[in-house]
Amino acid sequence: MNQNVLHKIYFRKIFFSAFLVALISIFSNKIIAQENEEKAFSPHHQIGVSINHAHVFEGRDDEGNRKVLSLPAWGLDYTFQFHEKWAIGLYTDFIIEKFKVEKNLESGDEKETVERSYPIAPALMGIYKPNEHWSFLLGFGGEFAKEEDYFLTRVGAEYGYELPKDWEFFGTVSYDFKWNAYDSWGIGLGIAKNFGGK
Repeated sequence: MNQNVLHKIYFRKIFFSAFLVALISIFSNKIIAQENEEKAFSPHHQIGVSINHAHVFEGRDDEGNRKVLSLPAWGLDYTFQFHEKWAIGLYTDFIIEKFKVEKNLESGDEKETVERSYPIAPALMGIYKPNEHWSFLLGFGGEFAKEEDYFLTRVGAEYGYELPKDWEFFGTVSYDFKWNAYDSWGIGLGIAKNFGGK
């Protein structure tokens, strides 16, 4: 083979190799950019509804005997996630039964039994999200019923599973400490919808 033909073959190999490297580089940059776009956080809103059970250990039956109560409830939650790991929200529980409970957190020797009629308990929550599935919540609010209103502190945890089209299925557990009254804990399952650029 003459020198000229060898140079052409060598040049073609170098050109083809350089073309492949450039092509791979362009596509890998596009893939990395898409991944970064997908992972880039944007603030968004979420509205969720859940079906819950609230459990009260200090419940009383009609004769005044101690009874652990399991009360059906609905949850309606609004969340604004303003940071990748932080959000705020208004979480409201609606207990859909009347019940009696002993005010075991009240000071004094004599514990009062009170009736609660369909109480509504909204709380303003601060939310920490260590990853895309878990949320840990802490906040303050009130429990409102026609008989009496109580200040409350709520702590909770949620686990969410993303569904298509910005929907999410979640499980929740919470504990309400009603100041100078009683405490309760709840467990529930719900569905939520994200709005505004998640």
